[in-house]
Amino acid sequence: MNALSPFGWAYAAGAGLRNALYDRGWLAAHDLGAPAISIGNITAGGTGKTPVVALVAGLLIENGERVCILTRGYGRREPAKRVVVSDGSSILADAETGGDEPVELARRLGGKAVIVTDRDRVAAAKFARSEFGVTCFVLDDGFQHRRAARGLDIVCIDATDPFGGGELLPAGRLRESPANLRRADAVIITKAEAAADLAKLEQEIRRFAPEAEIFRAESGISGFTELSAFLAGENVSSNRELPGPAFAFCGLGNPSHFFKTLVEAGIELAGTRAFRDHQRYTQAEAELLNEAAKNARATAFVTTAKDAVKFQNLSFGLPCFVAELGTAAFPADAFQAHVLKAVRENR
Repeated sequence: MNALSPFGWAYAAGAGLRNALYDRGWLAAHDLGAPAISIGNITAGGTGKTPVVALVAGLLIENGERVCILTRGYGRREPAKRVVVSDGSSILADAETGGDEPVELARRLGGKAVIVTDRDRVAAAKFARSEFGVTCFVLDDGFQHRRAARGLDIVCIDATDPFGGGELLPAGRLRESPANLRRADAVIITKAEAAADLAKLEQEIRRFAPEAEIFRAESGISGFTELSAFLAGENVSSNRELPGPAFAFCGLGNPSHFFKTLVEAGIELAGTRAFRDHQRYTQAEAELLNEAAKNARATAFVTTAKDAVKFQNLSFGLPCFVAELGTAAFPADAFQAHVLKAVRENR
């Protein structure tokens, strides 16, 4: 318990009331007109949800679906405006107008998924079906967005901080009680490679969600792309290692995991700097990074794709590389079958 706990109790009461209204049918979930899969979480920020969204969308695309990712697009300049980030063939928006994660998703998927940012995902779904002939939807950060009906609810649980300190916002990182995992059809343990005791965590999840399928997701660095090539849209990681000690920086919900992943990949870190999640970078901040890297005797910068999509107008005093992170779900065949079954049964 801390000084913010009473505010967390108030938040919990509001979330509980809203869930009860949906559970009892007093608030209606709206059919999106095509099968929908939700990828969400119960904690705020840093769960590794975005790679799972890309993984599920990519799987559906490979199986012939015309996929639309519906997302709010946090951190964008005009949050009330609908933006088509990708039309399924080209990337049409930058991070400032579309949001950093939607643009990162568009890049990860090679522009092959329709991606629409809109607060009203029900209206956005109708628009996407009409304009782009969408055959299925992926709801990014959809677990709490119960107004949009879905055929499969996947919840991401971060192995490094599964239950956000045990308190709800703003006292902790929980967005709702872990007891609400009972709504989940599947739980995917992200960053499973970093779990202190994976079997114990699975048992704890099973206590909250006895009927849910449990999978694990592991991530690692597949390579590094020079910033200029990344911004030019080149998807091939041209470097397997970095030129000497690197200064790592990022604006993520869980920056320490990124830094740890670099070290585990054999990267020598001269220093690190963590910014707030969804950081909007300026040249002034780039200059501060340049000074910090110089003092640390670094020979290069390394950052994430989520950050790099916001660097179009920035210059750095050292070569900057983007770490390309790959994510896989296990058991792979069972996970794929679970996703495809949900689409087929909700057609």
